[in-house]
Amino acid sequence: MNIEFNIPSKLGATRYIMGWMLQLVIVGSSVIAGLYLTGFLSSTAPPSLDPGKGWWAKEENSSIKVDPSIRPFKIEFSKEAQDDLKRRLQNTRYFESLDGTGWHYGTRADVMRDVVDYWLNEYSWTKQEKIFNQYNHFKTKIEGIDVHFIHVRPKVKEGQKVKPILMVHGWPGSFYEFYKIIPLLTDPTSHGGTEDDVFEVICPSMSGFGFSEAPHRPGFSPRALARIFHTLMHERLRFDSYYVQGGDFGASIVEAMALYFPESVRGHHSNFMAVSPPLLPLRLLIGNFFPEWSYPRIEDRRFFSPVSKMLGTLLQETGYSHIQGTKPDTIGHSLTDSPVGLAAYILEKFVSSTNSDNVNYRDGRLTEKFEMDDLLNNIMVYWISGSVTSTLRYYKELAGSFGEMIELGSVPIAVPTGYAAFPNDGLRTPEHWMPYRYTNIISYTAMPRGGHFAALEEPMLLAEDLRNFSRGVEEFWRKENGGRSEDIHS
Repeated sequence: MNIEFNIPSKLGATRYIMGWMLQLVIVGSSVIAGLYLTGFLSSTAPPSLDPGKGWWAKEENSSIKVDPSIRPFKIEFSKEAQDDLKRRLQNTRYFESLDGTGWHYGTRADVMRDVVDYWLNEYSWTKQEKIFNQYNHFKTKIEGIDVHFIHVRPKVKEGQKVKPILMVHGWPGSFYEFYKIIPLLTDPTSHGGTEDDVFEVICPSMSGFGFSEAPHRPGFSPRALARIFHTLMHERLRFDSYYVQGGDFGASIVEAMALYFPESVRGHHSNFMAVSPPLLPLRLLIGNFFPEWSYPRIEDRRFFSPVSKMLGTLLQETGYSHIQGTKPDTIGHSLTDSPVGLAAYILEKFVSSTNSDNVNYRDGRLTEKFEMDDLLNNIMVYWISGSVTSTLRYYKELAGSFGEMIELGSVPIAVPTGYAAFPNDGLRTPEHWMPYRYTNIISYTAMPRGGHFAALEEPMLLAEDLRNFSRGVEEFWRKENGGRSEDIHS
């Protein structure tokens, strides 16, 4: 019997073999990662749920008296800062982009020319400064470092109940991500909600991000931020019970808050969730060959199958996290010195993380979902504060606490939980995986559209999901309390 392989040349044979080798490497990597995530290669000792203590100032703890005061803060674009930025923008050196490559090689130089032109000639410093300060900003010192936050109190009738909510951003985002969703939450009756849907919104800057002081010592982790933000909500703002919401890094922080402080976190909502069910490698392998059986939702099948495509995309789009997780200060020099370098680095994430198909377009479809002023305002938070290097270091610290996070990932969370699954995000958890981590699931919403920066891209969708979630949470607690309602405000 003669068997023919349809391999036309030595080059074709090489590609054929390399393709199979790549798939083996990817699948093998997924198995190893899965073994870590499911605990086979991690410690079997029960993880500690002690939130611990921390001190991140330059000075030693023993010589400093804690100042619990809350101080007003205002964002200002000084003339010196404006002149310096304009000079740097005008002196930018550009390279030539490759034709027909979209954003597959990264941020295009010709697009950056357009961005710089807008930044220099159309971006209004005076107008944007007013927009930044439309909400009240504050700072308070916690564990030795200043924490910046905005606090928006709604106008309510006498006796009307208000739900406090802490909303936490990630990288390369900022507190500014929430500017469009804040009025939808604090004034729901003007935006399709009811009087029962009103929230009091607190949006902090992660430590080292924007106008929050960076830790001056190594070892900062999601546990430290969870502890700091709980102190902000419980001790500084005096909330006995509050909601939390987050995406990206913010999702891991608010999840840690639900884990460490379940007596205070009334409801936990996320738009970026990772659950590792038992036998994850086997599940991924079976799902690769039987996607309809493994993933009931078509959105899940598109994300997880084939697994080689999913992991290939993951490798393609996360190169930045490797350098930030190993040598963040190295790239920090260039991003701190060059506004165009900083903008190019951040905007590339807004292209690929909003929709992976965006890399196929010359303009990256940057302004299809975002306004240029909003994109630049987010960048300005990094530029004016000079904080980009300390934000990159968070990846390094995260890598150092990876083992702790894996162990904590096996601990069930009883706080009422909701998940908004946006279809174009880079991480997804199928609904039938959630019970492996969360014991009180209030809502799971497969969103019709949207990507990673949900609050800025699709504020109405996220706001409506938060309203529905909070209604479910309040009903949950009424049942837990024997039908009695309770006031959750401080």
